[in-house]
Amino acid sequence: MVPPGKKPAGEASNSNKKCKRYFNEHWKEEFTWLDFDYERKLMFCLECRQALVRNKHGKAENAFTVGTDNFQRHALLRHVTSGAHRQALAVNQGQPPFEGQAEGGGACPGLATTPASRGVKVEVDPAKVAVLTTVYCMAKEDVPDDRCSALLELQRFNLCQALLGTEHGDYYSPRRVRDMQVAIASVLHTEACQRLKASPYVGLVLDETRDWPESHSLALFATSVSPCDGQPATTFLGSVELQEGEATAGQLLDILQAFGVSAPKLAWLSSSLPNERLGSVGPQLRATCPLLAELHCLPGRTDPEPPAYLGQYESILDALFRLHGGPSSHLVPELRAALDLAAIDLAGPRPVPWASLLPVVEAVAEAWPGLVPTLEAAALASPVAGSLALALRQFTFVAFTHLLLDALPSVQKLSLVLQAEEPDMALLQPLVMAAVSSLQAQRGSGGARLQGFLQELASTDPDTSSGRCTYRGVELLGYSEAAVRGLEWLRGSFLDSMRKGLQDSYPGPSLDAVAAFAAIFDPRRYPQAPEELGAHGEGALRVLLRGFAPAVVRQRALGDFALFKRVVFNLGRLGPRALC
Repeated sequence: MVPPGKKPAGEASNSNKKCKRYFNEHWKEEFTWLDFDYERKLMFCLECRQALVRNKHGKAENAFTVGTDNFQRHALLRHVTSGAHRQALAVNQGQPPFEGQAEGGGACPGLATTPASRGVKVEVDPAKVAVLTTVYCMAKEDVPDDRCSALLELQRFNLCQALLGTEHGDYYSPRRVRDMQVAIASVLHTEACQRLKASPYVGLVLDETRDWPESHSLALFATSVSPCDGQPATTFLGSVELQEGEATAGQLLDILQAFGVSAPKLAWLSSSLPNERLGSVGPQLRATCPLLAELHCLPGRTDPEPPAYLGQYESILDALFRLHGGPSSHLVPELRAALDLAAIDLAGPRPVPWASLLPVVEAVAEAWPGLVPTLEAAALASPVAGSLALALRQFTFVAFTHLLLDALPSVQKLSLVLQAEEPDMALLQPLVMAAVSSLQAQRGSGGARLQGFLQELASTDPDTSSGRCTYRGVELLGYSEAAVRGLEWLRGSFLDSMRKGLQDSYPGPSLDAVAAFAAIFDPRRYPQAPEELGAHGEGALRVLLRGFAPAVVRQRALGDFALFKRVVFNLGRLGPRALC
């Protein structure tokens, strides 16, 4: 708060003077050296001014000793990491500039440290940076502490410039490596806490990981927004072992509390787990976090009980692409092109969701007539090729491929919208509703590609008792009345699974909130004429007021809305990020 009788701080020192910026009192809590002169409307650094008075180091004058009106948080961050500020700290602590001893007898000799209250330590020696980077990577990859010496020697052997001509035997002992890892972890934790504390609201992202088939854990990430420039950031919080396949809200809130995030600050939840696996976490969090909204648009979120054939189909495609889609294979260029288009890395750690990738399914459908003979010709040299040729000849495989060609395009449109750098969130609700309606329609009457395939088979071989028919010059196996009835059941089960996954990922109330945000905060959705502003967004505002009542003063929002719309309209057709 500005003291009584004082006006808010003055304008920013931007050269263009297009916008006013004001001093934020909360900066004093984050930067303990910061001082503000309310009369002159200038910011100062207490440490630099104290060192300047002592006159113990040259070039002490800087913007924060003479006073600055550049009221931006990144200006404070630049200053706290500057050489002048670090020199001032060293002088005020009675140390030579950039020198000092580590706490506790010097766990890492030569690395200067500042007290925890100072917040930031910047190291400028390239050799020390190389050592600390190695130690940090060892901690991330669980490399044993006693391997530090060997890793540094390997880097020196590979002509790492920072380590050439240096000897750092003091850093090699496991005890010193552990000390450095603890120090690095402490700095990262402090920075994460500061970042989450500065963000007005925080989101929670849950992603399931599997180290072994029987070992499941939940990785926790927090998403935050910088109050200075509106840039988003993601912070890894930790992981929770899934006991009996389900986490509890208490575990998640405890981890958030360790980073200083209170429950009322949690505003959104996203998870790769389907609703059945997520269990009661969502309702429990909503009971504790009044602003929480759910929007689960992470890759990998599917119905927990999809048709069994889906896994079999993806296993066939996985074996096919690994055999003939790799960079060394030139037999089937369509498969290689599909991998490039879908940006698939076959060497990646995660399983590839082949049946959800439209370019992959299209490539298989296009290459299928030539692919089967190619695999059969390679069967003598490769048993895998022979098995794949037999699998690709099956009626159910070809029919399911056509089913995917009908079902995936509507979902693909949704994915393309979300992949944009700044998605048009107004399209989210209509696209989800259109995809659900399309799947429902295909559930009733069947898609055009699948129906065309079945009609072509029926016209070429009306007798299904033989179990054989020809499609595009290739003989199919397993074609019968029973197979067609099984396909109808598979079609209904698969489409229901897709529709349920969509509705779980994009709950109705959350879609309403996203549409309301787009109507109010996306200038591109505003009417063209000023006289049409009157009724625009009134319903959307009431939707947001119902959902976020604890964070908004209702009467003030309603009273200021007309002025807000005029301001946004006059700014032009900006995107939401530019508007913020």
